[in-house]
Amino acid sequence: MAQACIHDIWTRDYLLLAEKTASSNPTNTPKSYVELLDEIYADKKLSTAADWNDGNKIRDGILVRAPEEMLKYATQWVVTSSNLEQKTKEMINGVVYFTAAAQRPPKQVKFDFYFMHCLNCSIFFPTFNAQSWLSTENKVRLLQWKGWLDLAMYASRRSPELLLEEVTTYVPSKMEKGDGEWPGIFERLGEFRDDGHAAKLGRAVRNGELVADGEGRIKGFMWEKIGNMVIDSVEDEGVTCELLLLFGECVLTIV
Repeated sequence: MAQACIHDIWTRDYLLLAEKTASSNPTNTPKSYVELLDEIYADKKLSTAADWNDGNKIRDGILVRAPEEMLKYATQWVVTSSNLEQKTKEMINGVVYFTAAAQRPPKQVKFDFYFMHCLNCSIFFPTFNAQSWLSTENKVRLLQWKGWLDLAMYASRRSPELLLEEVTTYVPSKMEKGDGEWPGIFERLGEFRDDGHAAKLGRAVRNGELVADGEGRIKGFMWEKIGNMVIDSVEDEGVTCELLLLFGECVLTIV
C-alpha cells in the first residue's frame, strides 16, 4: 500500500484505456497469453517501439510509438469470473516462459531484471484468489491488469525471441549431492549473498510448478531446469574486470 501511494500513476492511463477499449469493443476471439507473446514478437512496429534513450520504455516508447498496437494485443487477453483460476495459471506459466526463455546464446544464461519482477509478483495471485474479503470482480480486475502490464513489459524489452530449447537442453552446473534438485537449489539460493532477488525468483518458479504445470509451454522437467538456471546465473559471476591506474595510464586487468 505504501509503495502504491508513492509511485507514478502513468500506468493508470494505460490500464484504464485498455479497460475502456476492451469494454467498448470486446474481442470475439480471445487468445491465450503465449499466443499474444508470439504475435507481439512478430509485430515489428510494436517490438521495436521502445528506444534505448527512452526514460521509461513503456511510457515513453510503447505508449508513444505503438499505443494502438499495444492495446490491440493486450485487450485480446480476457479474464472473466468463470475463467479466473485458469487464467491465473496461464499467466503464471506464461511469465515463467518469457522470463526464462529470453536468452541469447552463446552468451551466459541471465535473467532480465524487469521480466524478473513480472515473475516474482506472480506468486501473489493464487493468494488473492483465495481471499474472501476480495470480491470476484476485483480479483478479475487485478489479474486482468497484471496480464496487460506483463504484455507491455515484454514489448518494452523489444520482444526478445523466446528460445524454449535453451530451457529444455540446459545442463545444470551442479548435479552432485542433490544440488540440482529443488532442496539443493533453495539451499544454494539461501546461501547466495544478494539482496533477495535470486531467492524470490527461485521461489516464484517453484510456485509456478506447483500451481501452473502444463498450463502453457513450461511443463514437467523444465521447472527444475529453470530453477538451476536461476541459481547458476548468479553463482557464475563470469570474468571480473578491474580498472587500475598504473603510472598515469589506465590498465584493464582480467582476473
